[in-house]
Amino acid sequence: MKIFVVGASGRVATELIKVLVENGHEVTAAARHPENVSLKDDPHVTAVKLDLHADVAELAELIGHQDVVYFTAGSRGKDLLQTDAFGAVKTMQAAQKNQIKRYIMLSSVHSLEPKFWHRPGLEQIMDYNVAKFFADNYLVNQTDLDYTILQPTALTEEPGTEKITLGTGKVATNPISDVAKTLALLLEFDNTKKKVISMRSGQTPIKEALAKV
Repeated sequence: MKIFVVGASGRVATELIKVLVENGHEVTAAARHPENVSLKDDPHVTAVKLDLHADVAELAELIGHQDVVYFTAGSRGKDLLQTDAFGAVKTMQAAQKNQIKRYIMLSSVHSLEPKFWHRPGLEQIMDYNVAKFFADNYLVNQTDLDYTILQPTALTEEPGTEKITLGTGKVATNPISDVAKTLALLLEFDNTKKKVISMRSGQTPIKEALAKV
């Protein structure tokens, strides 16, 4: 597939692009600083400069003809409205403009459930979840995209296990590589379309877990 990754220099995207290339896909890696894309010299990766402050027409031209758009960008609290919220919405609008149906959003656990945001582990990222709430709601209710919203818990740098648990539970952790592999493998499971999927570390192999969504 031809795949467009928004926020391609981030920690999850870096691992995601590796898996996508290993699986035979062609990736356009879009980042504010494309020179920081780790696989920019790979023949299956094209690094491009992306400014989420641009308008929808500019973003649509940059995205072009793709099979899938991944949104993995995050401002780490520095530009929540323009990047995490409205920037995401504009990429959805651009995908629709370009007749791209498949759109995969990296989000946050309980992003659509404000009643949980005061829990320990989530209260520290309240503003981020507010931004994701608006972006994710737009994706679900204001587009006709074949979306999947993946909601991991806290990300860690520890080695991945390639085993996960789906569904909500206690606030836990996810190795970044497991989140990336889960994002990549969503492409193999049509049953994940139009779904919001929460994940955390667990004992079920990723493919087996996704098959049961």
